[in-house]
Amino acid sequence: MSVTLDTRRKATGRTELLFVIAAGIMFFVMRTFLFQPFNIPSGSMVETLLVGDYLFVSKYSYGYSHYSLPFSLPLFSGRIWSANPQRGDVVVFRLPKDDSIDYIKRLVGLPGDHIQMKGGVLHINDTAVKRERIEDYVDTDENGATVRVKRWRETLPNGVSYTTLELIENGFYDNTPVYEVPPGHFFMMGDNRDNSTDSRVLSQVGYVPLENLIGRAQVVFFSIRGGVHPWEVQNWPSSVRWGRLFTIVR
Repeated sequence: MSVTLDTRRKATGRTELLFVIAAGIMFFVMRTFLFQPFNIPSGSMVETLLVGDYLFVSKYSYGYSHYSLPFSLPLFSGRIWSANPQRGDVVVFRLPKDDSIDYIKRLVGLPGDHIQMKGGVLHINDTAVKRERIEDYVDTDENGATVRVKRWRETLPNGVSYTTLELIENGFYDNTPVYEVPPGHFFMMGDNRDNSTDSRVLSQVGYVPLENLIGRAQVVFFSIRGGVHPWEVQNWPSSVRWGRLFTIVR
């Protein structure tokens, strides 16, 4: 009898170990080749993405570079199964100036484009991008006071439409020189235009190489008010932004 029980225990132990190994392999494959979770630490993409949003990034959208691998192992150069990103995509990428850091911005400029900001209006190849004023974005500051921010509906030449915010008139990067996007690179900007360090700041971000793209932001699967940790379950009823759960990123 004891031999039979020992045999059963060993069989159960082997089954559990195989399950753990299989689950680990599945997680590795999914995170490496399909979807990677990402959280929003700053307000540069408000109101499209808020601080405390947790989203899935599709890593297959643009193919794979060595940045797609765990620990960014330099096993190969360039991209495999490469696909061209589209103007208007919300993209996670490795910062060219420090490739240990992930950024998330909206792709507005393709290779060869001439990008310029004039009076707060985005120009692509000497043509102003269409935008229309819509109702203000309403938020609260650290003291709980209501804050109203100018909001615009911006539509890119390919028809992709989204909202941008204008915190201040004549901000530092509301008027820029012309940026000529090099071959194999892209121009990224945050939707919160006056609160975004992006490709307009050549010394910190600049043009983003295709190889640095991690993937396209697809869906917000969880969202919690800034300053509250998701594991603080006791705060969920009042802190979780229930209306943002499982919303598509556009």
